[in-house]
Amino acid sequence: MKSGTFPIIRDKIVLFSGMAHPTLAASVAEKLEISLGSAVVDRFPDGEIDIKLNDDIRGTDVFLLQPTCPPVNETVMELLLLIDCCKRASAGRVTAVIPYFGYARKDRKDEGRVPISSKLVADLLTTAGADRVLTLDMHSAQIQGFFNIPVDHLYAKPVMINYLKTLESRRLTVVAPDAGGIKMARGYARRLEANLAIVDKRRDSTGKTSVEHLIGDVEGSDVIIVDDMIATGGSITNAVKIVKKFGANKVYMCATHPVLCGNAMERIEAADVESVVVTDSIPLGDKKSDKIQVVSIASLLADAIRNTHNSESISRLFDF
Repeated sequence: MKSGTFPIIRDKIVLFSGMAHPTLAASVAEKLEISLGSAVVDRFPDGEIDIKLNDDIRGTDVFLLQPTCPPVNETVMELLLLIDCCKRASAGRVTAVIPYFGYARKDRKDEGRVPISSKLVADLLTTAGADRVLTLDMHSAQIQGFFNIPVDHLYAKPVMINYLKTLESRRLTVVAPDAGGIKMARGYARRLEANLAIVDKRRDSTGKTSVEHLIGDVEGSDVIIVDDMIATGGSITNAVKIVKKFGANKVYMCATHPVLCGNAMERIEAADVESVVVTDSIPLGDKKSDKIQVVSIASLLADAIRNTHNSESISRLFDF
């Protein structure tokens, strides 16, 4: 089915949610001042996913909110079937709203005989019938180039900055936990008018012993370590130890996506940090800790959906 076959009814937005994060979808619908669309996502006895939309969406501007978080294969398949369902129900346009884009870490062939998983997921979304994708802090921004449809890449930075500015600190340094996080850390440092430092992890000549360096000065500073996600928590909690070793005062961790798999929670509890600031791009479920502070991206997503529907700028959401 070709995209854009059916005209869009400009005054009507329909928002559906998969099973990955209905709480966030409900919050976004509330910010948009609309009711969340009615859909049934069920399972056949053999585990296959069964979907039915209870609302008439012919010609409407449909947004499907589904982070492809664990269990990632289930959430990806749900999203693909939701897209197909909407296209076959004659939706005017279908936008996949993916607060967390799974499979993003495999964005290139870093060794022989491996897949480029994020490219495959991009192809699947396009083939299913998505007309646009709206996502947040992808692990690799260049994944946008894997799509042959428009991709709006949002940043959690405005939401995070508003919270981080409430921290009482006389001297602040933003730290990237590795070289790959320099661009994100630089953006935070600029907005917070803070210094910048980078954890540099290398191996010695034997290829066995890890040698850790810190580029920049954190002595006597309150430190915010920023990253796009906390998966197992190894890199970011190791960065905490390093900045403490170099004389940091209070340490905060800040990450958009709380994947928190493996023994991440144990590492967070053991880390010498004041708090861990994350967004609600992924539901925490039973992963609770007094150290974890959650800031909501519902308003950010609602504004992006509204601007997309009205053919208005998305980038202006970050002019702050």
